[in-house]
Amino acid sequence: QLHLVESGGGLVQAGGSLRLSCVASRGPFRTIIVGWFRQAPGKEREFVSAINWNGDTTRYADSVKGRFTISRDKAKNTVLLQMNSLKPEDTAVYFCAAGPRFLAMDGRPNEYDYWGQGTQVTVSS
Repeated sequence: QLHLVESGGGLVQAGGSLRLSCVASRGPFRTIIVGWFRQAPGKEREFVSAINWNGDTTRYADSVKGRFTISRDKAKNTVLLQMNSLKPEDTAVYFCAAGPRFLAMDGRPNEYDYWGQGTQVTVSS
């Protein structure tokens, strides 16, 4: 059973940066697609970004393109989400998720079998 733990959230002013980490344990993390989702109060969970097992294919939601960068360190079983030029509308709980099927790259939540507990990101104006 893959276990995912997110970290790196916090409070930042608009225009600032944060880097989220997703560390995996107890499972085949190296052969799996990893995605980031977020959920703001009163809103549905939305796809943010995904990366394939080699790290050579990435996907981003239009709302974060050019500002967020996803990467993975297979040796450390870690996926990072570098978030720059943050906006108040980026405020949400950010979740790391993992799934074995390539359809997960399209950001479909039901393609992800494993989820972390989430980390809060708050961007003040």
